[in-house]
Amino acid sequence: MSPMDALAAIGWDPAFAAGFGRHAAAGHVPARVVAEERGSFTVHDGMTTRPAAVSGRLRHESNGDALAFPAVGDWVAMARTDDGGRSTIHAVLERRSVLVRRAPTDHRTVAQIIAANVDVVFIVSSLNDELNLRRLERYLAVAWESGGLPVIVLSKADLDDDRDGHRSMVEAVAPGVEVIVASALAGEGMEAVLAHLSPGRTVAFIGSSGVGKSTLVNALAGRELMTTSGIREDDARGHHTTTRRQLVPLATGLVIDTPGMRELALLDGEGLASAFDDIDQLATTCRFSDCGHRSEPGCAIRAAVADGSLDADRLDAFERLQREARRSERANDVVARQAERRKWTLISKSVNRHMREKYGDER
Repeated sequence: MSPMDALAAIGWDPAFAAGFGRHAAAGHVPARVVAEERGSFTVHDGMTTRPAAVSGRLRHESNGDALAFPAVGDWVAMARTDDGGRSTIHAVLERRSVLVRRAPTDHRTVAQIIAANVDVVFIVSSLNDELNLRRLERYLAVAWESGGLPVIVLSKADLDDDRDGHRSMVEAVAPGVEVIVASALAGEGMEAVLAHLSPGRTVAFIGSSGVGKSTLVNALAGRELMTTSGIREDDARGHHTTTRRQLVPLATGLVIDTPGMRELALLDGEGLASAFDDIDQLATTCRFSDCGHRSEPGCAIRAAVADGSLDADRLDAFERLQREARRSERANDVVARQAERRKWTLISKSVNRHMREKYGDER
């Protein structure tokens, strides 16, 4: 296999190549991030995997912005070492899509990238007590926002006695989204999942802990790539097994497996209109274009709730996510302003130090 064919097998294409010229002129080579853990990266250059770290300049220019750092699925410009040791990442190529959430605990950063350059986002929820429509709506908003195509996979169908009813419930809150009922153990639905994979195409599996993401990846691979474990008897949930995000090349395509997420806070509200397309379309038929959907006359949304064609709980979830998105956007502005102040404080200190060194304290 030629070097270019090897890169194509892990997702490289002419669009990425077109923006790589200046990096090639600097002597750098393309590579894809296949794993990340606590700031350490593993990259694949089409032929081999190797450890890598970001350059000091990239770290400095990022100014603490997590979105400027590499993430699993990213294409990067890398300086490769001849001895096979740790390589250096000098730049992150422009992303085609990015699956991102508001950082759950580290308040020094606003956002956390789940996966980059993903073509399809499989949202996995198991058909047992874990199934939660409000959680699915939240995942859909994040998936639509990413730029990838969301697909819902209802896993562990072999444990469900009312799969058709549950599927109908999910389809009602996921307009325009394909819903696949699957059982990796029984082989059910796997052809529909596999239909979204093809050589060079990247899919990501997201969902809560223990919903069967790793089991699905193993079924697609035809062998055990990811450690899995069974259902707990006390709460009908699977055990959490995946501990880091990682990209796995398969013969059929590329898969990103992710750890289960206890929190999935919205970074902004860009994906809400697609996730709640039914409500968004209803809003266009209100009498007033600035309708607040409260007590205004001619409100189509309130009329739909009244006649039962729109579930009141779904509307409440939509409004709750809208409020969350607005709070997140305001917080983003605050963090951005704080980062800008820190940057200029550092520049000012550097200038003052330079002036003292050049002219002394009596300048």
